[in-house]
Amino acid sequence: MSGLTIIVAATRSNGIGHNGKMPWHIPKDLAFFSHVTARAPPGKINAVVMGRATWESIPTKFRPLRNRLNAVLSRNSEYPVPPPHASLFPDLQTAIDRLRSRPDLHRLFVIGGSTLYRETLGFGTTTASLPSSLQADRVLLTRIHEPDFPECDVYLPDFLDVAERSGRGGSSWKRASHDELVAWASLVDFDIPEGVQEENGVKFEFQMWLKL
Repeated sequence: MSGLTIIVAATRSNGIGHNGKMPWHIPKDLAFFSHVTARAPPGKINAVVMGRATWESIPTKFRPLRNRLNAVLSRNSEYPVPPPHASLFPDLQTAIDRLRSRPDLHRLFVIGGSTLYRETLGFGTTTASLPSSLQADRVLLTRIHEPDFPECDVYLPDFLDVAERSGRGGSSWKRASHDELVAWASLVDFDIPEGVQEENGVKFEFQMWLKL
C-alpha cells in the first residue's frame, strides 16, 4: 500500500502562502516538485491529492498536472474537474481508497492546501480519530530559511515543533539524511543539491522527514 507523502515549501515560521499564491519564486523548487511528483517506473503513475483552492491556484494552462493523476477534493459534487487525468472526490477517504485500488499506482502525494496538510498530519479535533492509513508518513519539505516572508497568511502546522530547531529530531518525526532523500528519489531525473541553496534572493534547503 502506498503511503502518503506531503510535499510543501514553508518558511522558518511555517508560512506557505499569501493570497492563494506562494510569495517567492524558486525555479529549482518548482523543478523539484515537478520531477518528484511526476516520475514513476514504467507502467506506473503517481497521484497528487489537493483541495479545491490548491487546484484553482494552478494556472489553467498547467492543469491538470501532466503525467500524474490529479485528485481534487470538494464537497460540491458539481464542481467542474476535467477527466481523464483529474477526478473529483468528496473527501480524503474516498480519494485515497479509490487511488490505492489502482494497480498502476506508484506514489501518493498531498500537495495542499493548509486544511489538507493539517488533516494528513493529524492536527485538530476533527482528525483525532483519523486512521493511520490517511496520515502522512513522509514530508518533503523545502525549508525557506531567508527571508521569512511575514506577509504569509496561510501556514503549515508546526509538526516538527522543537525537533528541527534542536537538531536532535523529535518523538514523532526524524529528519532523513541527504543520501536517504536522494536514494528515495532515485527515479527522479533531477540533481537534488545538499545544504542551503540560494536563488532569486531566497535561501532554501531540500529536506525529507520520516514519521517514526
